Amino acid sequence: MSDTVLVTRDGGVATVTMNRPKARNALSQELRRALWKSVGELEADDTVAAIVLTGADPAFCAGLDLKELASTAGAALSETGAAGETSSQRGPVPPLTKPLIGAINGVAITGGFEVALACDFLIASEKAAFADTHARMGIMPGWGLTVLLPEAVGFRRAKELSTTGNFLDAQTALSWGLVNHVVPHDECVPFAQKLAADIASNDAVAVRQMLSTYAQGALVDGEEAWAIEGRVAGEWQSGGRDGADLEARRQAVTERGRSQV
Repeated sequence: MSDTVLVTRDGGVATVTMNRPKARNALSQELRRALWKSVGELEADDTVAAIVLTGADPAFCAGLDLKELASTAGAALSETGAAGETSSQRGPVPPLTKPLIGAINGVAITGGFEVALACDFLIASEKAAFADTHARMGIMPGWGLTVLLPEAVGFRRAKELSTTGNFLDAQTALSWGLVNHVVPHDECVPFAQKLAADIASNDAVAVRQMLSTYAQGALVDGEEAWAIEGRVAGEWQSGGRDGADLEARRQAVTERGRSQV
C-alpha cells in the first residue's frame, strides 16, 4: 500500500490518514487510488465496525493536486480513486455500509470538501475551515457536492458557499449543521475515534441497516420515507433474529445511559 494513505486499527475502529502533509494532502492520482483502495478493503473486513478519516497535519485536504493537474492536462480529473475507474463512480470513496466519520483537522477545500461530505458525519478541529472554490478555479464538482452540501446546510447556504468561494470557519460550520462537534485541535482524531468505538460497541448488523434506511429515506419524499422505515422495521422484526438476549441488552443500555447523564 502506498504511504500516501496510512491505516491504523484499534479493535473494531480503523483510522485512515491522507498522508501528503507537505502538499496539504492534495488529491494526487496516487492518493486518490490509495484512498479508494484502503477504504474499500476496510469495508470488506468484517473485523472493522467503523472508520475514521482524517489528514496529516496541518490540513485535512486541499483538494485536487493542481500541480499534477496542470502537468497532465486534465488527466487527474478523469479518474476517481481507483485504478481503471472513471468519473462515473460516485464520490471519492467506494459505497460503504459502515459508518465513515470525518475528523477535519484543518482546511477542507473544494475536492477536499467533497471528501469531507462523503463522510456520514464530521468532527472539526478548532482549526478546521471549509471552502468550495470550484467556481473560482473554473471547474465543476463531480463527487456529489451539489447534492450533499445542501443536505447538510440547506440550499441557500450551499449556494452562497459555492458561488462566493468564501471560507467557512469551524464554529460557523457547527452553527450551520455541517459538523457535529468542534473540539480542541489535539482532540479531533481521538474524539472521532471515541465515537467510532461507541458505534463498534453496538450490534453491527443493526448499525448497517440503520445507515441503509437513512440513505434510502434521503432519496424520496417524506411519505415514502415513512413507508420505507415501516417496511424495514417489519422485515427486521420478522427476520428471525434471536431475541433471547434482549433483556441483557436492555439492562446494558440502561447502565450506559446512567453513566452518560
